[in-house]
Amino acid sequence: MISSLSLMIGRRFSRSKKRNKLVSFISMSSTLGIAFGVAVIVIGLSAMNGFERELNNRVLSVIPHGEFEGVEGPIQAWPAMMKKVTSFPQIVAAAPYVRFTALAERGQQLKAIEVRGIDPEMEGEVSELSRYISGQMFTKGSAAKHQVILGQGVAQRLGVDIGDALTLMVPNMSGGAKSLKAPQRIRVTLVGVLALHGQIDHNLALIPLADAQQYTGIGSSVTGVSVKVRDVFRAEQIVRQVGNQLNQYVYLRSWQRQYGYLYRDIQLVRTMLYLVMVLVIGVASFNIVSTLMMAVKDRAAEIAILRTMGASDRLIRQVFMWQGIFSGVLGSLCGSVIGVLVAMNLTGLIQQLESLIGHHFLSGDIYFVDFLPSQVEVQDVVLVSVTAILLSLAATFYPALKASRLNPATVLSAR
Repeated sequence: MISSLSLMIGRRFSRSKKRNKLVSFISMSSTLGIAFGVAVIVIGLSAMNGFERELNNRVLSVIPHGEFEGVEGPIQAWPAMMKKVTSFPQIVAAAPYVRFTALAERGQQLKAIEVRGIDPEMEGEVSELSRYISGQMFTKGSAAKHQVILGQGVAQRLGVDIGDALTLMVPNMSGGAKSLKAPQRIRVTLVGVLALHGQIDHNLALIPLADAQQYTGIGSSVTGVSVKVRDVFRAEQIVRQVGNQLNQYVYLRSWQRQYGYLYRDIQLVRTMLYLVMVLVIGVASFNIVSTLMMAVKDRAAEIAILRTMGASDRLIRQVFMWQGIFSGVLGSLCGSVIGVLVAMNLTGLIQQLESLIGHHFLSGDIYFVDFLPSQVEVQDVVLVSVTAILLSLAATFYPALKASRLNPATVLSAR
C-alpha cells in the first residue's frame, strides 16, 4: 500500500513555490494536454451516442423494419398475406401500403417525391409517424378528400403551408407499359407536415390508402405489406425467413439495406475515437516523463537528504509517482467536467455557431438528421478518465525509478 508519507511529500513537492519555472510550465502544459484530450474524446463519444439515439428513436420508429412487395405487380390477396405474416412470433404488426413516384407542383416550384399511401390505423401499429406530424393526421373519412401530408423539406421547397393546395402529377399506367400517356394532375390539400429533421423530410409524401389505390388504378390491391419486428437488429434475417414461407413471390426489403451503413459508420467512428483517445491522452501523459525527469534533477538535494534520513527506494519512487498521478487526476477531472458540460449543450452551441457564420453543417437532404445530436453516457466518461489516469501512472515509472537510484553522497558532495 502506498504510504501516507509519500503522498504528503509528493503533494508538497507539487505545490512548492520554489519549483523551477520551466518544470512548472511543462507540468501545467501536460495537465492541460490531458484535460483537452479527455474533453475532446468525451464530446466525440457523446456525439456518436447522439447519432445512434436519433437513428433508433427517430428513423427506426418511422420507417418500416421490413417490407414484402409483389414481384409480379400489386398484391391482391394482401389481407391473407397480412394474416400469414403476423402469425410469426418475430413479427409485431403489419400494414398495407401503396407506393409510387410523383411530381409535386406549386406555382413554378417542382419536386420529385415518393408518395406512400397508408391506412392510418394499421400504419400506427408498425410506425410512429403521428408523433412527428404537425397538423392533422388522416382519419377514416379522409379518403376521397384529396388530402396529403408532406415532409417538412418538401413543404419548404414548394413554399406551402397547412391548408394550401398543390398539384400532384402521377404517372398514368392505365394503358400499360407500352402506352405513353400524359400524367394525371391531381389537386390535393396539405393537412399536415412531417418533421423528422432529416433526409426523409425531403422526399416523402403521405396520402390515404384508398386515394393511392385510385390514383394508381390498382383497385383494391396494394404495392406491398410493411412489418414491424421484435428485434430490429435481426430484421434482415426475420424478413428473409418469413418471406420464404409466403405463397407468392415477393421482394424482401429491410431497414438494414437502406440505413444499415449508418450503424456501421457510427461503430467505426466510435472505434477510431477510442484509438485516438489512447494516442492523444498518451502523448499528453508522457509529457509527465519530461516533467518528472526535470523535477528529479531539481529535487536531487531533497532526495539525497531523505535518503540519508532513512527513506527507502520504494518511498522515493512513490513520491514521484504521486506527483505524476496528481497531474493525471487533475487533468482528467477538469477535462471530464468541461467535456460533459459542452456535450450536454452541444446541439445548442452548434446551432448558435451555424446562425453566427450563416452556414448549416448537416444538410437535411443529405444526412438522416440535420442537427448535431449529443448524449452523455456515464460509462464513456469513466472509461476516458480512468484511461487518462492509468496512462499518467504509467508515465511515472521511469522517472520514479531514476529518482530512487540517485546516490546521496554524489549529490551532496556536488553541492
